[in-house]
Amino acid sequence: MKKTCKRIFVAIVGLGVMAFGVAFSVKANLGVSPISCIPYVYSLKLDLSLGELTILMNTLFVLAQFLILRKRYTLLHLSQLAAVTVFGFCIDLALYAIDSLSVSTYVWQVLVCLLSCVLIALGVFSLVKAKLTYLPGDGLAVVVSDTFKKEFGKLKVSLDSSMVVIGLASSFVFLHRLEGIREGTVIAALLVGSLVKFYNSRIHWLDAWLGNDVAGMEGLAAVDGALGQHLVVTISREYGSGGHGIGREIAKKLGIDFYDKELINITARESGFTEEYIRQNEQKLAGTLLDELYMQSYAYVQDELPPSDVLFLVQSKIIREIAAKGPCVIVGRCANFVLKDNPNCFNVFIHADEEFRKAKMVNEYGVDASISNKELEKMDRERANYCLEYTGENWRDSTNYHIAINSAAYGNEAEIANKIIGIIPEGILHPQGEPAELKEAA
Repeated sequence: MKKTCKRIFVAIVGLGVMAFGVAFSVKANLGVSPISCIPYVYSLKLDLSLGELTILMNTLFVLAQFLILRKRYTLLHLSQLAAVTVFGFCIDLALYAIDSLSVSTYVWQVLVCLLSCVLIALGVFSLVKAKLTYLPGDGLAVVVSDTFKKEFGKLKVSLDSSMVVIGLASSFVFLHRLEGIREGTVIAALLVGSLVKFYNSRIHWLDAWLGNDVAGMEGLAAVDGALGQHLVVTISREYGSGGHGIGREIAKKLGIDFYDKELINITARESGFTEEYIRQNEQKLAGTLLDELYMQSYAYVQDELPPSDVLFLVQSKIIREIAAKGPCVIVGRCANFVLKDNPNCFNVFIHADEEFRKAKMVNEYGVDASISNKELEKMDRERANYCLEYTGENWRDSTNYHIAINSAAYGNEAEIANKIIGIIPEGILHPQGEPAELKEAA
């Protein structure tokens, strides 16, 4: 009961803070956030307040959820009505409270707009942490996602975009001028989700106070097993540098298991993703603006994870299970980070100049000879973005590895494999409890 009271308190405070964020966005007069575009435009035409129209619009979202779910509709979905009612009244109260605030210059408008984003994000963060309900717009996206098996992030971005478009059209049709949708709307769309993610990474005491499970990426990826009992060599590599072949040679010479593309098959069996989807999406993040908006959308709900996060978590779990079973070589997939608590993990980074990499890809991998330096840079940038997103580390930083090798400086992959094996410390190469067969192979 005490925990429930805490959650209700945090949710109400969050709704109030969010409402003040909406009020400040109105005062800034640079455009409101996407969720408020339609109510704001119609509040200028109808004899209804912004708060009342916010309640009305979100009630339609709740009704849409009922029409989709029918018998699966629960009191949890209905609780969104209570949340949005509080939110709507708080918006009107906040507008009344700051009615006398004067924002006379563009600089002040921008500052107030930024303040509104900070407050809206803090309110969203608090509501999500309370784990009681969603705002109906987010709830509708969740319902459609679950019912029709669509990706939540894409639905959330589509819903927000639709509200902006409808607000824009309504503004010109009913007011004959542009109102409520300006640069501030764009700022809110880009900034609020990022701020929610920032709060998630910095404000941990709220989880502790509410008694939330705070297991993060590492906790979800962890598995039971004596990770320190076996040798594991991880290979991170620039695209086309030969890391796959070098890793395979190391495994062959040591007589241990080798995992690269094999991980795609295992991941497909354990995740439900198709092999084609995994092949196209693992180990890379494009880092485009649309991708960032898509990823930010998941900050608005508690129980949804971006597919890229799910893929990383599943592969991390698989990597730890593999490492716990026996000695092996693992290529890519941030294995050096996933196994950072394994004292018998030896981490290698393979790199080479662009001409060497292009020649290798054309001659050995059958890639079209027209491949450009920009394409190589794109692949490496996607791997670097992936590493930064999930480890917080610079992919090319040599301090994250035991050794970095320029594969172009040596004759062949077998020679490089021998050099790497020769560098591995005896205590890692032959850890206590390692099978005798491995010692003989080495």
